[in-house]
Formats: sequence, C-alpha cells, structure tokens
Amino acid sequence: MNYIEEIRKYNPLNEQELNDKKVILDYIDKFCDNILTRENEIAHMTSSGLILNKSLDKALMIYHNIYKTWAWTGGHADGDREMLKIAIKEAKEETGISKVLPLTDTIASIDIIPVYGHVKRGKYVSSHLHLNISYILIADENEKLILNEAETSDVGWIKISELDKYSDEPYLIEIYNKIINKARIINIGG
Repeated sequence: MNYIEEIRKYNPLNEQELNDKKVILDYIDKFCDNILTRENEIAHMTSSGLILNKSLDKALMIYHNIYKTWAWTGGHADGDREMLKIAIKEAKEETGISKVLPLTDTIASIDIIPVYGHVKRGKYVSSHLHLNISYILIADENEKLILNEAETSDVGWIKISELDKYSDEPYLIEIYNKIINKARIINIGG
C-alpha cells in the first residue's frame, strides 16, 4: 500500500495523532517532491519500530550516540515509500538481530518528532522535524545482538517498566507507552 494511503487510513488514537496526521498529510501534499528525502531540511518522513519481546514486557533499545540516551530504532525514508520495510531494516541494522516481525502490518503511531540541531559525521544538521510513522515489531530476546558502532554505544533489552529510567526524552516515552498499550490490546485480541 502507498505510504500516503496508509497514513490516510490510519485511525488516530488521540487528539495529538489527529493533529499530527493532518499536518503530515498537508506537508506531504505541499512537498511531495522531497518529503521522502533529507533534502527537505525542515521536515521529512521517518519510520521507527518499537521492538518488543514476545511477552511484551521488554523493549530492545539502542544507546544513541547523537542524542546520548536510550531510544528505539528507526531512520529516514531516504526515498523509500514503504515505511514498514524501513522500520524493519533499521531495526536489523541498529541491533544486529536477523529476525524481526511486525505484530501487525498496520501503523502503530503517527507523530511529529522535533530533532534538535546536532553534528553528524562532522557536519552540523539544523533543527528539523521527523514526520514519523511507527510500527510494533517483535523479536526473540535470546537472539544475538550486535552493536552498530557508527550510530550507537550500546544495545540491549530494557524492561518496559523501567524505560523512563533509561530515556532522557519524555516525549518519546509517551510515544513508547502509547505503542506498548496498543501492542497489549492487539495481543489480547489476537
């Protein structure tokens, strides 16, 4: 399914997602020529996966070198139109796991995430927005993890109940909790 149609069909969980969905769709419409690339230096599409274990009580997180905190996996679209594929690719690249599957093929969360100015590969990147599409991913917590030293300093499973002790980004903790609650509802129903 086309990523725009996928976003249109997404049923927002709350007012924040309702507003973010509208803004993202408006921005895609206005900047369709470069919304999928970092050429758009104000805002561009990204995709993330919150990787959970099968019992949904731990999340596989990375310690991000730029943000200096534990975070989920994800990355820029870089021209790709398949947001779920991006989330899965980034999950594998950033953690070293080889087997990761979506709990469901549908979007778990839509969020506009502010990114503060930082240095990446020796160049300054100005503050901008990630128009982020998230998915619930499931992996085996016994699978071997491999550190991606180019982007991260650590990788590991963190208890869901302790995420706020590891992340310095309260806005992202809200998103994680929203996705975890959704995963639990899907798991009960599935």
